[in-house]
Amino acid sequence: MKHIIVPIDFSEESINGLRMAFIFGNKFKARLQMVYVQKFPSDLGRVGFEEEKRRVDAEFKKIIEEFSPKFHDADKLEFFVKKGKIYREIVNQAQAFEDSVIVSSTHGASGFEEFFMGSNSFKIVSAAENPVITIRHGAVPREIKTIILPIDSSVETRQKVPLTAEIAKMFDAEVHVLGLSVTKSEDIDTKIEAYTKQTCDYLKERDIKHVKHRLVAENMVNATIDYALDVEANLISIMTEQNGCITDFVLGSFAQQMLNKSPVPVLSITPKDVFIAGTFRTSGASY
Repeated sequence: MKHIIVPIDFSEESINGLRMAFIFGNKFKARLQMVYVQKFPSDLGRVGFEEEKRRVDAEFKKIIEEFSPKFHDADKLEFFVKKGKIYREIVNQAQAFEDSVIVSSTHGASGFEEFFMGSNSFKIVSAAENPVITIRHGAVPREIKTIILPIDSSVETRQKVPLTAEIAKMFDAEVHVLGLSVTKSEDIDTKIEAYTKQTCDYLKERDIKHVKHRLVAENMVNATIDYALDVEANLISIMTEQNGCITDFVLGSFAQQMLNKSPVPVLSITPKDVFIAGTFRTSGASY
């Protein structure tokens, strides 16, 4: 987490995303890049486009003046003004760095309204190969002390463990390993028990505080959110579980509902094609 990309449209919601990014940027000593995306010049006219660019530059200078004293290194707080499709420009900026994370509000206004609202609100999460941390409207946590790590019976579910563990280690947070399913059966219980044990062993080896809990619920999203609220969690870590072609921007039901409903910030991680059974694999390394 050396580069943090933050979409900004100057709404209060997007500024909340920036505040969330500061929590991670300060802890990881990362470079933070704020990104505003202009409409194409043909939509505004040349004069309007240039006027907007000047306005945006002035707004960013105000943000930097206000926020740079709160950042670990003012030289690592910067902004970019791009033009094109919002989700694509944000994703492209993140994909320019292997070690980048996107931090974003899921509700915005003005230039981001068409992106964040409705079904299009998930485009950035669907299109990004990089991890994405999202925050809905509401208070930004002061720190990350409790992380919910849902583990289901899918093979991909464990791919989120290494990054979640890295965040927990950095913040000295406690991880709640939540074995999760809609029903109980011998096959499902065996898989979830094996996966949660492996996850707990991984965390124990790294001296990360953790607890294990098993949860069976008809609505796994609501159950996860309720559990997170009960333990006052600051982050929920999920897989994005895309279905079909990524250009269709189709997220699995669990991920889409979680992003839409959760009052707790959500870390979304895209499944990788390469996964070695019985291991955690991230950034080309197996554990």
